[in-house]
Amino acid sequence: MTGNDVLKNLSEYNIWANQTMLDVFSSLPSVPNNAARLFSHALNAQAIWIARITGTQSPVKVWQEHNLEELKALHKSASYKIAELVTNADETEFNRLIDYTNSQGNKYSTRVLDILTHAFNHATYHRAQVATDLRKNGHTPPNTDYVTYVRELMGQVY
Repeated sequence: MTGNDVLKNLSEYNIWANQTMLDVFSSLPSVPNNAARLFSHALNAQAIWIARITGTQSPVKVWQEHNLEELKALHKSASYKIAELVTNADETEFNRLIDYTNSQGNKYSTRVLDILTHAFNHATYHRAQVATDLRKNGHTPPNTDYVTYVRELMGQVY
């Protein structure tokens, strides 16, 4: 399995995990404020990284908060677009350096491969925080573990 295959798997997992979280959000009478804030941030970050990679203007700010319908739309655009970037990238693209300024005004230069790896890891980190907040508010969070995704994908139990 190549690095591209791993990132492709992670990009597809990211779509599944984000959709799984949104399905739980949709089943709730209301989404707890902090859960919505954290999940907004996770999706915002994906959109911001996409903008940096593609040299476009980000449609969102780092900590911009969204309602459920806006989260669904942002998931559809950001989660699928970042997967498309992975699918279309070759070795040259993965190693291309992106120059950007972060939200604190610091300038950096990072490879596309590292940005994509970070974006998926960052989303997983914040989904775990969302799950903790859901539980704290009396809701059952979804299991968005990677191995759960693989089990569902392969129809296996292990």
